[in-house]
Amino acid sequence: MSLEFLEPVEDKVVSIIAVHPQQVLGNRLKIHTQTMGFPELKDVQIAFFGVEESRNAHYPVSKYEITAFRKELYQLYPGNWSHEIADLGNLPSGDTPEDTYYALKEICAYLRQINIIPVVIGGSQDLTVALYQSFEGTNQWVNIVSVDNRFDFSQEEDLISGRSYMSKIIMEDPTRLQNYTNIGYQTYLIAQEELDLMDKLFFEAMRLGQVLDEVEQTEPYFREANIVSFDMKCLSGLADGTYHLGMPNGIDSRTVCALARYAGISDKVNTLGLFDLPNSAVFHKLLAQIFWYFNEGYHCRYDEHPVPVSQGFKRYTVPMSDRELVFFKSNKSERWWIELTNENYLDNKSKSSTLLSCTHQDYLNACNDILPDRWWKATKRG
Repeated sequence: MSLEFLEPVEDKVVSIIAVHPQQVLGNRLKIHTQTMGFPELKDVQIAFFGVEESRNAHYPVSKYEITAFRKELYQLYPGNWSHEIADLGNLPSGDTPEDTYYALKEICAYLRQINIIPVVIGGSQDLTVALYQSFEGTNQWVNIVSVDNRFDFSQEEDLISGRSYMSKIIMEDPTRLQNYTNIGYQTYLIAQEELDLMDKLFFEAMRLGQVLDEVEQTEPYFREANIVSFDMKCLSGLADGTYHLGMPNGIDSRTVCALARYAGISDKVNTLGLFDLPNSAVFHKLLAQIFWYFNEGYHCRYDEHPVPVSQGFKRYTVPMSDRELVFFKSNKSERWWIELTNENYLDNKSKSSTLLSCTHQDYLNACNDILPDRWWKATKRG
């Protein structure tokens, strides 16, 4: 079984739970330990594990960083959650990075097969390739949302690395990638050729400034995602140098927790990666809180996928100068969707429609005869 790749959490790490109050999250987790072995996964909805692979990482990762994260997580208090969470231990580095990718792919595929969301913690963001490959054989299109200050395309490298992993995903034949969205890119870190490629492929992106000013505008992108991948190099460097390898501009701690909550609340997100972890005491606390907010979002899921527009939704038809658009608003979550209609002009009887998540602002723009950018790009991707 693929879970045999995972090594248990050391007993001395688990023992720290005893010094905390009974109500802490550590006492709620099902933990893969040296003494007790692998936990029963029945009723588990979310399972996390560390990855020690760092040969392509910007920040070297070791058991220490993942252990420090665990110590911070175990002492947090859970929300009013009804779902079960498991700590499956660590995936050690394989003989080669490709060995690690294979093991990671197998683990994620197996966990989703038994309806558990895998959360991968540690390693470099090129491990997103393994998360993507874990969908092989599912016959479904895959949407990736990457929270990152770069696009991670490369025009010159064939090597899978934290700077080129998206090139491998895009060039795969046949491809299962439906859409790629970048959240938080910084233009001065992006080559013009990469911007041109994003436009050519009709992929989507939000600049850092817009994310910081209007974080709620990111929610529809997460609503369409299957995989969410965080590159922690996107975080801003603190003035006191705590993130000594961080960027002077970047996503702040409050915003990254909000993004994690949006990822959790999405009914479609079923794989999460938290990569390139800085080594600092403050960051270990932040990482535990990011995972906490993902679980808080999961607890608040609305069960609106597939979108049940036949009940509990209001339909809005917007006549524009050159077309007519149809929007739906949920009475329960107050979220918005826009209808995409595909017509086969060789057979006028062949017509189908799907729904694309959007914002209230997209509806208001359509009312003012402004075509929503998300709708246009989605129709171009086909």
